Amino acid sequence: MLRYAIDAGVNYVDTAWPYHGGESEELVGAVLEGELRRKVLLATKMPIWEIKRPEDMDRVFAKQLEKLRTDYVDFYLLHALNKAHFKTVVDTDMVAWAEKQKRDGRIRYLGFSFHDELSLFREIVDYYDGWDFTQIQYNYMNEKDQAGTAGLKYAVEHDLAVVVMEPLLGGSLAETPDAVSSVFARAKKDRTPVEWALDWLWDKQEIGTVLSGLSSMQQVEEDVLYATRSSVGMLSDEERALFRDAKNAYESLHPVPCTQCRYCMPCPHGVDIPGNFDIFNTYYKFGNREEAVARYNRHMPEAARASACIRCNECLPKCPQSIQIPDCLEQVDKELAEAV
Repeated sequence: MLRYAIDAGVNYVDTAWPYHGGESEELVGAVLEGELRRKVLLATKMPIWEIKRPEDMDRVFAKQLEKLRTDYVDFYLLHALNKAHFKTVVDTDMVAWAEKQKRDGRIRYLGFSFHDELSLFREIVDYYDGWDFTQIQYNYMNEKDQAGTAGLKYAVEHDLAVVVMEPLLGGSLAETPDAVSSVFARAKKDRTPVEWALDWLWDKQEIGTVLSGLSSMQQVEEDVLYATRSSVGMLSDEERALFRDAKNAYESLHPVPCTQCRYCMPCPHGVDIPGNFDIFNTYYKFGNREEAVARYNRHMPEAARASACIRCNECLPKCPQSIQIPDCLEQVDKELAEAV
């Protein structure tokens, strides 16, 4: 799959320390060894969670170069910066370490990938005037999430190139429900849901490149085809307007009419009411049950899950949408709780 993509013109290969159970860098290194290495820009990332003291950075980076079978990385990212990880970056003076690697020729371009709120994104951009690029989650459903459109523009204004990840929202945009499909069917040109999502990104001048996780040769072939015929400004005004209607169609698929106003919070028993409803509504919008089950059972603390509701009913008079919150929480747990 990698060789096919590179032969077809793909020249940016992204990997990282934890991908595929820690084996991704080694696989990529084996594939790229020799002539192919000179044809691509190789990107990998510093696993912030592995860094407890400054000397850990040398140990991890040396291991990465060994696995990748190379003596330099084209694009190096500080991985998955959020508030906690950014504190580690500051406390260990990681940027100064990275600057030394650049001077020594082991890193060509330095950036960071990001998963947190817009305010922190701006803080990180402002922290260091030597950033070359950033990597953000971005797609037509996420314009106001995490860095979002505002972060995209802020990065460009500060001379950072932008790499986009999650263009299909973890695969959720690869297959559209009927309500969304009917919106895109109004277009004069026929496109697959994947093509629509990728074209929305490629249409934008601010985006440098788009990462797409590929699981089969068919997906590689399709994405290469879509990329080959892509260009900035490729969409018409009428086509751009369809994305607004598609997003509204997605948003209408909420079984629980929660607006995330948080008037019901804090719950006296610790239930994250809007958090539970967000997981549930996202599941119904995109149909990705595996992701929803993981978010509910593994990412959300047990004490905050819908199952912790004792039906005290203190939330009911606080909800401006008059949602029957205890009943809805019971439904969330019924549909998403893993069997013991």
